[in-house]
Amino acid sequence: TPMRPSPRFPLLRLALLILVPVLLPGCQTAYYSVMEKFGFEKRDLLKSAVVEARDQQKKAGEQFGDALERMRAMYGSTGTDLEKTYDKLKADHDACASQAKAVKKRIRDMDGVATALFTEWEREIGQFTNPTFAAQSRTKLEDTRSRYTQLATSLGRAEASMDPVLQQLGEHVLFLKHNLNAAAIGSLRGEATNIQGQIDSLITQMNASISEADAFIRTLD
Repeated sequence: TPMRPSPRFPLLRLALLILVPVLLPGCQTAYYSVMEKFGFEKRDLLKSAVVEARDQQKKAGEQFGDALERMRAMYGSTGTDLEKTYDKLKADHDACASQAKAVKKRIRDMDGVATALFTEWEREIGQFTNPTFAAQSRTKLEDTRSRYTQLATSLGRAEASMDPVLQQLGEHVLFLKHNLNAAAIGSLRGEATNIQGQIDSLITQMNASISEADAFIRTLD
């Protein structure tokens, strides 16, 4: 019988979610085995992974939003203020790149848990001798898998959109580094408007994927 955690020890559950992946890197079978002994079914782990992917997406969206505001501020700056704003925009770009990398990892983790859950579910359906139970469980599996696929597709679109935006933003920052003067800034206004539009579009996509994650989490509840 799996050992169930007492509700008096929520910190134990939190510690396990944090520490077990660190202690058992690259060993999913052992990881799931340990977590299940402490009452964490794959369904719980999938919900946690979706929440983490959603929250990381939110952080990345906020960081890209900061970069967008910084670009807008830059074109109203002159002299030393311009150089300071450039330095901050460079920091924003680096932070966006870091957040994008974290989003990619969270999505990979989420997909790993989902694959394990659906594989286990598929295998366990074969244990039914009652055809009605088997059919109903199969329907629930396909429905859940379909909703997860919709979520994963939405997150994937937002993830894929980050790379070209980062590329354009990085090149913009690099060009500013080489041409940090008022004349160069004036010549870049058109390109900056284009990048700002891309960031706006990216944030819209990220918000849509966050909504998909929220909807999927509600189905697990």
